[in-house]
Amino acid sequence: MLMTIDLSYRPEVVELVARTELFINEHVLPVENEFRGDVTAAGGDDLRRELNAKAKAAGVFAPHAPVEFGGLGLSMSDRAPVFEAAGRSTFGPVALHIGAPDEGNVHMLAHIADDRQRHEYLAPLAAGAVRSAFAMTEPSPGAGADPNALSTMATRVDGGWKINGRKRFITGADGAGFFIIMARTSGEPGDRGGATMFLAPGDTDGIRVDRHIHTTDKSMIGGHCEMTFTDVFVPDADVLGEVNEGYRYAQVRLGPARMTHVMRWMGSAVRAQKVALDYVERRQGFGGRLADLGMIQQLVADNEIDLAAARALLVRACWELDQGSHASDSTSIAKTFGAEAFSRVVDRSIQMCGGLGVSEDLPLARLADELRPFRIYDGPSEVHRWAIAKRAVGRARKERQA
Repeated sequence: MLMTIDLSYRPEVVELVARTELFINEHVLPVENEFRGDVTAAGGDDLRRELNAKAKAAGVFAPHAPVEFGGLGLSMSDRAPVFEAAGRSTFGPVALHIGAPDEGNVHMLAHIADDRQRHEYLAPLAAGAVRSAFAMTEPSPGAGADPNALSTMATRVDGGWKINGRKRFITGADGAGFFIIMARTSGEPGDRGGATMFLAPGDTDGIRVDRHIHTTDKSMIGGHCEMTFTDVFVPDADVLGEVNEGYRYAQVRLGPARMTHVMRWMGSAVRAQKVALDYVERRQGFGGRLADLGMIQQLVADNEIDLAAARALLVRACWELDQGSHASDSTSIAKTFGAEAFSRVVDRSIQMCGGLGVSEDLPLARLADELRPFRIYDGPSEVHRWAIAKRAVGRARKERQA
């Protein structure tokens, strides 16, 4: 009996995608365009609360969150087209409450937190009552692309832990209701392992947001901040998972978070291609429409190829994650290809639109600014390539020795 692969989505997912597209077109894109993609200028948390309320009314809020906490409980595979639809606006993830870092933190807390932590931290986060931040990256020589360089220390004290260290590029830190802090509980910076995750309310004594680091992307509420943790006390009850197992638990978050980044920015890349197609199909030049010129058609075709290939890699990685696999190779491959492909798509789209492409009359230039950091966020392309190659060499070595 022949088995076929079904790449279709359930009717309820298809319907959710349609409602999400309508919601984005009616309520989100107009605001993004008015404020040229700057979420702070558009109102920051006030805007988030307003759009979240409208998303709840439209039935598109928190599609990823557990049903018991008010979400729609979608699998990784079913999230893909919904997140893509939301990602057609750079404010879409904020509106649906599926943006980084909250989306990844909801996913991780749902899998790791104990019952008390789920109700104290996950419940308000899933409902959009608060925002959160994941505090792992540090200034040099601390943890960045190399997590083993973790230098923030958590020291055992009576009834809990005291955390000291500095963090950098902490997305959403300004105004976060709580932090998930990665700190070293054993070993020295450079040692493999020895990290633990801690939960801490944003108003805990000793937590300080020092400054915003201004980056090319403007769509993430709370900015990308540098922080200091000084004698921050965390009780034993707020250790997330087991002590010294932080890196293992982080894998629950990292693979899926990479894929949801791909989903969201897929929407932006698709939007860029549509803007370019609308332009070249109408623009006259050289005796006809630009869309009929071979050089333009090559740019259009290359965009279609990049989008289709990125989507195929995403579907494969999400399927593996839904099967319970860490999907380390598949998520690294999809993330690296997608981050680079989407930048190519937007760059070609700008080129097709000529001077308008780099103007504020079209959204392409700001989409390019939003997409460029993806080649760094959630692991630089070079680090993913190193990990992919290392695993491939390891498999070849085992096969040779077998």
